[in-house]
Amino acid sequence: MLMNYEYKSINCDDYESLKLACQHHFILKLELRDGEKLESKANKLKFTNGIKYLTIDQDGNALSLILDYILRFSLTRK
Repeated sequence: MLMNYEYKSINCDDYESLKLACQHHFILKLELRDGEKLESKANKLKFTNGIKYLTIDQDGNALSLILDYILRFSLTRK
C-alpha cells in the first residue's frame, strides 16, 4: 500500500453494481487507472483499514483491487 494514499469513495450506484456482481459471481470487464484491462470473475467486496476492495478471480488467483483504482467496469453473465 502506498504510504500517502488517500482513498476516495466511489459512486453508490457503482458500489451496488459491484456488490451484485459479487453475489452472482458475474464476469467483470475492468479498466484500471494505469490503463490495464482485466476480465475476471467478481468474488467479494471487503473493507480493511478504511479502504474498500474488490476481490476478483484472476486465472485462479485471488486479486484485490482498491475500488477507486478502477476507472470503469462493465458486467457480463457468462
